[in-house]
Amino acid sequence: MSLTNQEIKKIAQLARLELTPEEENRYAETISAVLDYMKILNEVDTENIEPTAQVTGLKNVVRQDEIKKCSANKQLIEQMPKVYANELSVPGVFE
Repeated sequence: MSLTNQEIKKIAQLARLELTPEEENRYAETISAVLDYMKILNEVDTENIEPTAQVTGLKNVVRQDEIKKCSANKQLIEQMPKVYANELSVPGVFE
């Protein structure tokens, strides 16, 4: 598959890239070579292969959000540089 310089210009515009004419020529050749190489994948027989999203066997662990008591609250508050009403006090970011 050979990309034209016009197609490269369009891709560059979509990516918000400014390319010189030399870069356009170089990228047209390079990207075309990569796309030609990827045609090898069309030769792979995938007829009896099930679609997969991942192959590690790991599963997402989902749990309910629960409020739990923190046993280190007092120790954490003691380490804070500025405390007000038993809470961390930080400078305001809004006027």
